[in-house]
Amino acid sequence: MEKPEKIKVLYIDDEQNNLNGFKATFRFDYTIYTAQNTEKAYEMLKAHNDIRVILCDQRMPDKTGAQFFEEIHGEYPDPVRMLITGYTDVESVIDAINKGHIFRYIKKPWTDIDIKSAIEEGNKFYTSNSLLVIKNKELQSAYDELGKFAYSITHDMRGPLLSIVGALDLAKGMESLTEIREILYMMDDAVKKLDEFIKNTHEYYNLKRGKLTFENIDFNNVVKDVEALFRITGRMDKVRFTANVVQNEIFLSDEISIKIILSNLFSNAFKYQRRNADDKFVDVNIEVNNNKAVIFVKDNGIGIHESHINNIFRMFYRATSEESGSGFGLYNVNDALTKLNGTIEVTSVVNEGTVFKVTIPGKTNDDK
Repeated sequence: MEKPEKIKVLYIDDEQNNLNGFKATFRFDYTIYTAQNTEKAYEMLKAHNDIRVILCDQRMPDKTGAQFFEEIHGEYPDPVRMLITGYTDVESVIDAINKGHIFRYIKKPWTDIDIKSAIEEGNKFYTSNSLLVIKNKELQSAYDELGKFAYSITHDMRGPLLSIVGALDLAKGMESLTEIREILYMMDDAVKKLDEFIKNTHEYYNLKRGKLTFENIDFNNVVKDVEALFRITGRMDKVRFTANVVQNEIFLSDEISIKIILSNLFSNAFKYQRRNADDKFVDVNIEVNNNKAVIFVKDNGIGIHESHINNIFRMFYRATSEESGSGFGLYNVNDALTKLNGTIEVTSVVNEGTVFKVTIPGKTNDDK
């Protein structure tokens, strides 16, 4: 078992003998850095951004320890600051704690036990505070995402519904079967868009809330299941579909995540075809080797402009206005791959097509 990394401590004192004694006493327990003045302390902080605890003598020749802590608080807020003082003036100590955001002060003369106890307490505070900062960032990110999510839900669901309501109003005054049939096609299109949005929203929920279940994946069966969802679309739009799977070994992964990845990549490949192209196709190649699945999904559709490539995996981002999408699909793909420790690469040429390359490592029985 690896030993835990030593806590990194910076000790600031204008007396070199004190620095030498401090380092000699605690060098086996902690990683000790020393500085004889605040200028040298700044250099240490810049060179070692993982210092967790700073101990500084109050009586320094250029400025007090409290003044130094007050100065560095904005630039280096994370290290836990401790003041070593022989002052008996309570008001000075309180003022130093308030202005310098000092975790605690240590009276002179200190003992080894005093210092070790202070460093251990400071490290616990540092760890807890770091976790709190991370959680706050995660909460803020989740809050921002929730706001976008709520906006998209109301916007993208209302659009198709308004289209259906408008089509119904038009149909009420029509007598021509031809005109009514056109209205039905419009309504059918709106319902399909709404259904796609609901499906992607459900996938998003499953990815965020669901627990991964690792089982043996037969890619031949998975491809057949997913391709069946687009069989009618392929025939209607005259899109040729081919799939080649090479799998001669057991591959453990989460089937729901795999299907979400494939269904969204297939959906994009079928959806974003060039309408007037003669030979539309979607080609899928999957090879499982050395406990790794490599998936290629290729089409000869409208392609993606290079200016959009870096953004297509963001929630609600749409790279084209030629087809209406939810903006969830590729976001869900990327989210699923993150959970599976997989990667995705994209190459695309406008009006020539797009290739997605997905790499997913399999799990072993020990990882389940």
